[in-house]
Amino acid sequence: MNDVAQTADIHLIQRCIPHRYPFLLIDKVRDIVANTSAVGIKNVTFNEPHFQGHFPATPIMPGVTIIEAMAQTSAVMVMLSQGLVDSNALVYFMGIDKAKFRRKVVPGDVLELHITTLRGGARVQKFEGRALVDGELAAQAEFTAMLDKSSGQG
Repeated sequence: MNDVAQTADIHLIQRCIPHRYPFLLIDKVRDIVANTSAVGIKNVTFNEPHFQGHFPATPIMPGVTIIEAMAQTSAVMVMLSQGLVDSNALVYFMGIDKAKFRRKVVPGDVLELHITTLRGGARVQKFEGRALVDGELAAQAEFTAMLDKSSGQG
């Protein structure tokens, strides 16, 4: 795997992607195989702002935030694989396909975000994501993202 880190803690994640509270949705990325796959970890807690309204009496992590966590995991993998840590590069969503939600994700769950590259490229890549809780499929989706190395972060 050359010099690509196999694990990214919260500090390395923040050097790879610009997301911050309340929209940084991963706590760790492990099992990183350059340009191929990675596993994001999200420790779901009741303190997250979306639980105030989704749903107040029955807190459930919104499906779109699960897909966003998948995308953040893939962005960390891309940034590490391409040597873009501490750069101004950004990874943007281009499309989401085949999204399915199979299980509620609730406070106390540990969400594992298994990402696999379906199609690589210099700028545009396609990924498959599977979100698991205790080995049980919670959500899945395919998504396309674009790497923009010329982005400026503010």
